[in-house]
Amino acid sequence: MLNRVHHISVICSDYERTKFFYTDILGLQIVREVYREERSSYKLDLSLNGEYIIELFSFPDPPLRVSKPEACGLRHLAFEVNKLEDVIDQFSKKGVHAEKIRTDEFTGKRFTFISDPDGLPIELYEKENFKFI
Repeated sequence: MLNRVHHISVICSDYERTKFFYTDILGLQIVREVYREERSSYKLDLSLNGEYIIELFSFPDPPLRVSKPEACGLRHLAFEVNKLEDVIDQFSKKGVHAEKIRTDEFTGKRFTFISDPDGLPIELYEKENFKFI
């Protein structure tokens, strides 16, 4: 039946600001960027480590997200990282604030959240087999 998640689609309010966040802050690579004149919108395909994962769209005047993160629909994006403190420090130097590190009560794994420019929650989840030295 299903093989894997093919991609996640995100609609942003400010294309250039959000493009900068996902490429320069998060480090995703641009696969393809298209301006669709008939829709007055951009479509930006982004990959992580060579795997296509996110479509970033801009549309004129999209409605704002109702609440964070309990709105019906997509709750958050989650990325695996090796060591949370290292990633949090890198993002902090770029002006991105992370919430306090928490531990998942069921898995025992550590995680935190940052937000994209439109407030979409992005979870940073520590790699399962990471060992502290």
